[in-house]
Amino acid sequence: MTPERIPPHARILQLATSSWMSAAVSAAATLGVADALADGPRGVGELASAVDAHPPTLYRLLRACTEFGLFEELDGQVFILTDVGHALRSDSANSMRAFARWVGEPAERYTWSNLVTSVRTGQPAFEVTHGRDVWDFMAGHPDTAAVFNDAMTSASNQMIAPAVRAYDFTGLRRIVDVGGGHGALLAETLRAYPDLHGVLYDQADVVAGAGESLRAAGVADRVDIVAGSFFDAVPPGADAYLLSNVIHDWDDDASGRILTRVRDAMSPAARVLLVEVLMPSKPEPSPTVKLMDLNMLVLCGGKQRTEAEFSDLLRGAGLELTRIVPGGFCSVVEGARA
Repeated sequence: MTPERIPPHARILQLATSSWMSAAVSAAATLGVADALADGPRGVGELASAVDAHPPTLYRLLRACTEFGLFEELDGQVFILTDVGHALRSDSANSMRAFARWVGEPAERYTWSNLVTSVRTGQPAFEVTHGRDVWDFMAGHPDTAAVFNDAMTSASNQMIAPAVRAYDFTGLRRIVDVGGGHGALLAETLRAYPDLHGVLYDQADVVAGAGESLRAAGVADRVDIVAGSFFDAVPPGADAYLLSNVIHDWDDDASGRILTRVRDAMSPAARVLLVEVLMPSKPEPSPTVKLMDLNMLVLCGGKQRTEAEFSDLLRGAGLELTRIVPGGFCSVVEGARA
């Protein structure tokens, strides 16, 4: 039955309980069920031993997850992975396990319970929920920060990297990945352009975990790792400054300060590249983008922006929007010094 044909009260029930589905997917990801099923069908008792779970209760979770296509149940309480379920495997080429784990973390899930507070005040709900802002919380909770960083890496691999692949870096010699996390996106770019050198720039506790992933990608010898805050300064001397899903974390005032620091570091010929999910300029179906916008609101007071809003933001920092390169889910918003 399509959503249009579901009775209104039933549709509301379906929408209101969608968070239950999210929690179930996250639980399956955290337990590592997909990894345990990677080699083929297994009974629930064997699975429970593999993932350290209570067999009857694990069965209830897996039975529910069959309803949204993660697993298929065979006779005798035996389960197998579906094509979608394979994306919950840690070793899958399109793995989203880390991201699924993150949405079940209390830091994320409990914050959404105060969405109404954000709507009433225009302020992020995270501090109301957890007693400090999201960045201070992450600094004080390294286990949660590790889950978050892994989630951002998986999102980068699956949703952001295609946008960067759509951009032509030919002829550039040096790129700074501003707020680049563990360097997954920078590594992807350097692999595609063997003559390109990179600078990974983020806070010290973040870039401390980047070395191994850069070595595994075979690009460590072409990356300088620099620790610092993009509110204070940005490393100079690059042909391009890449900010991937950085600006959407911040309100217009903070975003303007970040972009001003980037402009300060840019030569006249350099470019700033904002990899972002664009909010449609006109009313049209785009549920994921609109929910991402709310997520930025409750977590950190950020937002998803339209093309016009990016243009205004860049102009306020002494930059100008030169073009937008679409790349699937994300786009590259290119700017130059005005």
